[in-house]
Amino acid sequence: MLIDTYGRAATDLRVSLTDRCNLRCTYCMPEEGLPWLAKPDLLTDDEIVRLIEIAVTSLGIREIRFTGGEPLLRRGLVGIVERVAALEPRPKMSITTNGIGLARTATALKTAGLDRVNVSLDTLRPDVFKVLTRRDRHKDVIEGLRAARDAGLTPVKVNSVLVPGLNEDEAPDLLAWAVEHNYELRFIEQMPLDAQHGWKREDMIAAAEVLAALRTRFDLTPECAGERGPAPAERWLVDGGPHRVGIIASVTRPFCAACDRTRLTSDGRIRTCLFATEETDLRAALRSGAPGKEIARIWRLAMWGKKPGSGLNDPTFLQPERPMSAIGG
Repeated sequence: MLIDTYGRAATDLRVSLTDRCNLRCTYCMPEEGLPWLAKPDLLTDDEIVRLIEIAVTSLGIREIRFTGGEPLLRRGLVGIVERVAALEPRPKMSITTNGIGLARTATALKTAGLDRVNVSLDTLRPDVFKVLTRRDRHKDVIEGLRAARDAGLTPVKVNSVLVPGLNEDEAPDLLAWAVEHNYELRFIEQMPLDAQHGWKREDMIAAAEVLAALRTRFDLTPECAGERGPAPAERWLVDGGPHRVGIIASVTRPFCAACDRTRLTSDGRIRTCLFATEETDLRAALRSGAPGKEIARIWRLAMWGKKPGSGLNDPTFLQPERPMSAIGG
């Protein structure tokens, strides 16, 4: 298995399929976009499936999350999902997407073997969406969410980031809407993973503020009285249930001690943490013809060196050079 020196075992693999995105969210990348990776640098469909196969059959990975950039931009996505679904043991599969294009692909993804989706949506107001993402695609995301639910890619989870001066007042409205449409809403604290390196802690809407806003309209009770395990989101029952709301508080309530994740970038590098400043190249070994046992050994060695935490609250913290769009969520 993928074990580190602190006794944590990675069973959840996040696979970035591309660094490209069709939105330009203000907290992620500049309006003009970023220099994208050249096609020869990207893992091919076969290489992605091969590395996932090694992870599942030799390293104890049980869950796969496809991310980006925007993973729906990957032309071979449905085929990749279908091939991974055929692995033994079959891993659970999900995708984190901005929802654009989901209306036309949800059914095909479900048929291929995808289990569920996480869709990013920060606002219910099309005008605010246009300012936040610099694109007029709010309607497409709403239609994508509906298509995912209708295709059975459930539970459909909605990820929202609150940004001061734009949508910070929308937390209760977002939750009411999610309950009405049977989506599971999760708020995510804004993290220092923007390409502009302009993140400031004082500008972030913290988990405590989100909870306070939600409690002006809803009765929230903790879903679990004890430890939540490796799940990144703390969850609360809404008005006694069955609906739930979650908060991923990577900055103010870090959950590193129970982390069970490892990440594969679209150019074939292993990251032991979202905020890691080091990466381990698997693409070179793969393309040189290294056997699966050797690739697994390299992967294990990388995970053995995983640090105890993200270091976000350490005064010496350095933001990773790669932004979120190049790392994957």
